[in-house]
Amino acid sequence: MNRDLRNQSHLEVTDGVPVMHRPLIGVTMGREKSQRFFGLNLFIMNQTYVRTLEQLGALPVMVPLHMAEATLRAIFDRLDGLFLPGGEDIDPANYGAERHDLLGATDKERDRTELLLTRWAVERGMPVLGVCRGVQMINVACGGSLTQDLHSERPELIKHDYFPPSFERFRISHAIDIAADSRLAQALGHLHEVNSMHHQGIDRIGYGLRVVARADDGLPEALEAPSLPYVVGVQWHPEELARTDQMSANLFYDFIKAAAGPWRSQAPPEWADQFCAGRAALLDSAATVPVNRADAMGLLHAARA
Repeated sequence: MNRDLRNQSHLEVTDGVPVMHRPLIGVTMGREKSQRFFGLNLFIMNQTYVRTLEQLGALPVMVPLHMAEATLRAIFDRLDGLFLPGGEDIDPANYGAERHDLLGATDKERDRTELLLTRWAVERGMPVLGVCRGVQMINVACGGSLTQDLHSERPELIKHDYFPPSFERFRISHAIDIAADSRLAQALGHLHEVNSMHHQGIDRIGYGLRVVARADDGLPEALEAPSLPYVVGVQWHPEELARTDQMSANLFYDFIKAAAGPWRSQAPPEWADQFCAGRAALLDSAATVPVNRADAMGLLHAARA
């Protein structure tokens, strides 16, 4: 990774003149009880996300859980971008489904916090980058749904759950095909190899989103919101690759640059109303009609019409 912008006051400088500020990026947190401090409740997050964001020019700020909605909104209003990291499974109640027997650990408070922040960000047109759970959160916040356990529900797929400690987090697991006209392709090209640490996957696609990358087995690996300045979610963990793979570093830098840019004036003026109505229609359709994978695309097109 050939950029190190941690000691620069601005993201970009031309002929000695600052032309782009370093953006304030909200990073949502998880929580656990400390084994070291006798069960003390802690907020936690993988340091690799934060260090990667800082090295590439962001000003990362950790967003805690258990905040009142008004407090959370006040934090959000000061942000230039939102980063959604990996973590626990998302409670299927958030997309109107029953819990699968193989659903992993969930955290309703983290779900609440991230759903609010993500809906606000997408509605406003704020740049968002989601990783693993993050892309799933983007999809759910836009009215989409998840496959809760790929191995049992979609046994035709290749293995995607290369979890530590059996496998290294930077282990390359499979290739992805990337749409040539996507923002993701600008960073990674049309074909890229990625790591893979997930047992859930994208099912019904949320309102305003587009699948822009797939694994060889057809599973969605990345989503974007084409109508907005920058909303990208990826199913793998590029933070683990960015130290040695310039293209993975480019993905973070493109997000940070979008957050520092004039995104507030770039979202279509009618977008917020369209998003709220389209998301609601998609959720209503999913709640009243039994959905299988073939039906899901029909519901999506109907919601967008």
